[in-house]
Amino acid sequence: MTPYLAMALFVIVSLFLGILLFVEIGRRIGLARHAEEPEGARPGIAAIDGAVFALMGLLIAFTFSGAASRFDTRRHLIVEETNAIGTAWLRIDLLGEPQRAALQAEFRAYVDARMEVYRKLPDFAAALEQVGRAGALGQHIWASTVSACKAQSGVACFTVLLPAINQMLDIATTRTAAAEMHPPTAIFLMLLALLLVSSFLAGYEMSGGKSRNWIHTVSYALIMSMAVYLIADLEFPRLGLIRIEKADHFLDELRESMG
Repeated sequence: MTPYLAMALFVIVSLFLGILLFVEIGRRIGLARHAEEPEGARPGIAAIDGAVFALMGLLIAFTFSGAASRFDTRRHLIVEETNAIGTAWLRIDLLGEPQRAALQAEFRAYVDARMEVYRKLPDFAAALEQVGRAGALGQHIWASTVSACKAQSGVACFTVLLPAINQMLDIATTRTAAAEMHPPTAIFLMLLALLLVSSFLAGYEMSGGKSRNWIHTVSYALIMSMAVYLIADLEFPRLGLIRIEKADHFLDELRESMG
């Protein structure tokens, strides 16, 4: 089990137990309130409960939709980067020898570095090191291409090859930025707070029964804990159970075609 999965398991179990605890606290306070004021304990609380639960549902829907959207964007960017590198690779043929062979060797090293960025995760320090290495290789590719174009007659190199390499370098930055895009921490804290508050209110509402409804209580705690974990897993698709690595085969296949 990876450290991330161990931490995720700890968080989901803690959240599950926290929800059960707040349901029980709400129930006990409700029982005490009913004992003190049997007729006046409930009027007006339905509107408050409805507002809290509606807000919680809205926030869960918002965070889940955003996480799913970012997951699809990251997967789409893998294909975009593969296409950009593939296009630039084909246009290297505009150069003559020995510039073409030298640039092709640099391309292979660049693609290897880009693939290693994501293979190193969840070791973020190693992944960042590969990001820097790929960036340096990209700058060297750009300088080599400019130099080769200046040594070659014709404008095709400047108008066809250089824009393709520029696009290749830009998409790498876009992928790095997309991997770092997550909702503010305050949103997750608000979601956790709403879960606990709604659990308290649910327990308070359940205090009118003579006995605890364990089936509904446990089901509620389990479903809410799993929903929060699913959102977090979509936000970090290279660390948990939901994985984005299946899309990496496009870049792997391109690298194999380069020899």
